[in-house]
Amino acid sequence: MKQPVQEAIDYCKEPKNDIQLFVIKSIDRFTRGGSYLYDHLKMQLVKYGVKLVDIYGIIGSQEVNTLEHLNIKYDWSVYNPTKKTEILEAERAKDEMRDIMTRMIGAEIRYVRMGYRVRQPPFGYVNEKVETPHGKRVILKPHPKESKWIIRIFDLRAESNLSDQEIVDKLNKAGFKTKKRYRRDPKDRTKIVGQLGELPLSLKALWKYIRNPIYAGINIEKWTKGKPVKGKFKGLVSVETFNKANKGRVVISEENGKIKFWKKKPPNHLLYKSVRNPRFPYKRYVMCPICEKPLYGSASRGKLGKYYPAYHCSKQGHYFRVPKKEFEDTIASFVSNLNIKPKYVRDLKKYVINLWQEKMESSRKDNKQIDQKIEELKSLAKITADKIKYLNSETAIKYIEEELVNIEKEIKNLQASKIDNKEKDVNMERVMEFVGYFLEHLEELILGGSNPLKRAGYFGLIFDKLPTYEELVSGTPKLAPFIKLKEGFNTPLVPKCELAGIRTLNLRIKSPLLYR
Repeated sequence: MKQPVQEAIDYCKEPKNDIQLFVIKSIDRFTRGGSYLYDHLKMQLVKYGVKLVDIYGIIGSQEVNTLEHLNIKYDWSVYNPTKKTEILEAERAKDEMRDIMTRMIGAEIRYVRMGYRVRQPPFGYVNEKVETPHGKRVILKPHPKESKWIIRIFDLRAESNLSDQEIVDKLNKAGFKTKKRYRRDPKDRTKIVGQLGELPLSLKALWKYIRNPIYAGINIEKWTKGKPVKGKFKGLVSVETFNKANKGRVVISEENGKIKFWKKKPPNHLLYKSVRNPRFPYKRYVMCPICEKPLYGSASRGKLGKYYPAYHCSKQGHYFRVPKKEFEDTIASFVSNLNIKPKYVRDLKKYVINLWQEKMESSRKDNKQIDQKIEELKSLAKITADKIKYLNSETAIKYIEEELVNIEKEIKNLQASKIDNKEKDVNMERVMEFVGYFLEHLEELILGGSNPLKRAGYFGLIFDKLPTYEELVSGTPKLAPFIKLKEGFNTPLVPKCELAGIRTLNLRIKSPLLYR
């Protein structure tokens, strides 16, 4: 334990300083570490001939030699009569420190578990004292400037239109800076020796913000025993937005009135191999007609070394297999017979226009925020330039000039980003023509892309419940409310799926595929 008076003791040890007395107010001002540390510190002074004196007179300077009457002296025969009193006082000081800390920290822990705040506010918040049923307590309130950045981070992440690096670049161009902090001299807390913070957003900082439940109004820390506690304040974002932005990485849920915080770990098979295979993109979107489990995709090797790709299932004692080409032809045939209901077409066009308007409004807000930042920097540059008039030191003037150059550079970067964010003229009539075309030609939207995994993802969206292969063949899957089959849907006569190797005797299961 680092003792505050150790530096003063080290000063007394120097012979050139010629220190004879070390005066303290009381023992509890000398140390609260108990008798062991008190004795350790005092012996350092005694060794160099410095006497420890307190103004209350508990520490005595008298020494008694028990062999004085025989005119003999040993180290063990000389003692201080007040030593026991000093030790008791040192232990009392330690007990007092323990009692004070127990009362203070104990009360803080209780208030934290009630949902109040006792620490420094995180980025995006400020501490504010308010009247509560438990007296005047501290809660978190949105910071007038920082909170906008946090909300923007969660919104952009929840939209899933930009990668994390693109989000970081976008916000840095808009003028994001971390909170300014000062580094103080450990010996003199009134003296500032450096400055921290005011850094651009980084990927690690983005992930730290996104995964912190405090922004959804939930506190989790050591004092809550790792359990989520709902704060007495509103979060900057809703729980729904928090979960959407984290994409299953961490999840906040409420069950039976209790809040739970889940840190989900991906299954082992997801960590060591890819579940999505572009060669078999539909294996998670079409079910086995026998067991209604997702079909698998693989290529089996024949006797001549040729590979035969197929979708298959071999669970619960049955074996179902469809060649890949025939399987995907069936999907293409089914999708080509789909239509979107007219009402949904109108609603979708209306939604696209509303979404475009929201994007434009968001762009305008970004530009307005950039303008405010530029004005602040110009004011700061003016104040900084005025300081030069009162400086005589060349070194100080040099640092001021460097600061002005950095401010000017930051202003130029913000102006450049504002040009990038400038609203572009968009012909919405032309956009609506494209939307209408793809809605009328749904097969081009679902099957026309170059990425097979995305095509499969679009395919999965047209169903209210993922279909079996038999339902695709017969045209009886449960479609999404806005999708319908064209009149006169043509059902293929007999799917050429392979049922060789079926180990079940239940003919009712076989018959739908064998006889149509």
